[in-house]
Amino acid sequence: MFIERVLFYVGEAVSTSMFGGDYLRDKYEGATEVKVSRRGKLRLSDPHYSLPTAQDLVYLEESPNFCIKNDTLGSLGTTGRECNRTSPGMDGCALMCCGRGYNTKKMVVKERCGCKFHWCCQVECNTCVKTVDVYTCK
Repeated sequence: MFIERVLFYVGEAVSTSMFGGDYLRDKYEGATEVKVSRRGKLRLSDPHYSLPTAQDLVYLEESPNFCIKNDTLGSLGTTGRECNRTSPGMDGCALMCCGRGYNTKKMVVKERCGCKFHWCCQVECNTCVKTVDVYTCK
């Protein structure tokens, strides 16, 4: 499941040199949920946790789960979305499909190939047919 959080620093401004990938990921994973009191102060949502320091990240609420369809929020979910099987990024099946896996479908596509430029100002191409694998989230 992929859950995002909107995070805030409790303390003063922090040098941008602190924001290395591992450092920021560790802070993100250890972020503390807080609520705003009637007096406008931040307080812990769960009193069993310790108070965050000036270097800790806090968040007010979990972001919605964009993996599943939610008509109220206008989220279509990721079921049926095309993904890239080999990408480690946001378009990759591993992340986009939220751990549900993906389907593989063979598709026959036509594309331009063997294109040649003719002087002046004309390009002529052949049409090639090939079979490609298309991956979609379960």
